[in-house]
Amino acid sequence: MKFYNSYRDIMNKLQLPTDSAAEAVDAVYPCSANDYYLKLIDVDNLANDPIAKQVLPDLRELDDGESSFDPLSEVEQSPVPGLIHRFVDRAVLLATGRCAVRCRFCFRKRTWTDGLEELPDLDDVGLAKISAYLRVHPEIREVLISGGDPLMLPFERLKKIITEISSIPSIDTLRVGSRMPVVWPQRVDNDIADFLGSIPGLWFATHFNHPQEVTAEATEACSRLIKAGVPIINQTVLLKGINDDAFILEDLFRKLIKIRVKPHYLFHVDPVRGVRHFATGIECGLDILRKFRSRLSSLAVPTFAIDLPEGGGKVALQPQYGFQNEFQDIFDQKKIIYPDA
Repeated sequence: MKFYNSYRDIMNKLQLPTDSAAEAVDAVYPCSANDYYLKLIDVDNLANDPIAKQVLPDLRELDDGESSFDPLSEVEQSPVPGLIHRFVDRAVLLATGRCAVRCRFCFRKRTWTDGLEELPDLDDVGLAKISAYLRVHPEIREVLISGGDPLMLPFERLKKIITEISSIPSIDTLRVGSRMPVVWPQRVDNDIADFLGSIPGLWFATHFNHPQEVTAEATEACSRLIKAGVPIINQTVLLKGINDDAFILEDLFRKLIKIRVKPHYLFHVDPVRGVRHFATGIECGLDILRKFRSRLSSLAVPTFAIDLPEGGGKVALQPQYGFQNEFQDIFDQKKIIYPDA
């Protein structure tokens, strides 16, 4: 797979002219993408293409100079480097800062912003410190292995991290958070799928944002994991101008359940510096859920949530359909009394 690590290289690959203003954004928030994901772009409709908007710089990224790079307080909630312990029973392990594609809406944008924090590959010393912390905190029952994208690591390194964490007696569940089925599906080969399938309690959490991403290659990558016994859940970020439309998201979620990927979360974009132009507002997400109510089964409807600043954790949000014992019917045509409310 060939990677393009600047805006100019990406535009040359797409055979399109560059823009000096976009290059200025790239100097602060560097672009990176690969052959596979770039081929999904409709170059004849670049301004409206949902893939292009996820990987190409936008001048609005530089408009916000006040927001925090770490509003979720991940650094503050890291008891040892590479581990975030926010919830009582869960922790996040940051295996690497590398990704196959740098998403412009990334909530860890600080780790690839020029001159700011870097997130190196987790080495043996760092893994030992994380393992030691988990072993003396048996209240932690679940670990999300994230990054960056852990599948960017060499296979043997990925195996070592997962094997070590899964060997801790108090850990019941592992999640591997990876966008590889979306942005580099060929990376999810049989060796990786079979290994992940051999780990008890392991789930795979991926990240489709738009139906244009559900390709034959992406479907095959998910199929390899599922055939190996790995359940897959998906998180989607609600992105202004990309997927903030009930029909687009209905199409995406129907395509996902068809390939046995469960829509798990729909997140409002986090208030991170350089990202907030993607924010739709919470009411947009609630309105989309209202439209889903009569159209999609629970298999296809994710939980809509926000992640609170100051390390406050996730809050699941639902539209209000009634008050006290009076509720709106599924077709939004009449109110119905529920006798035992």
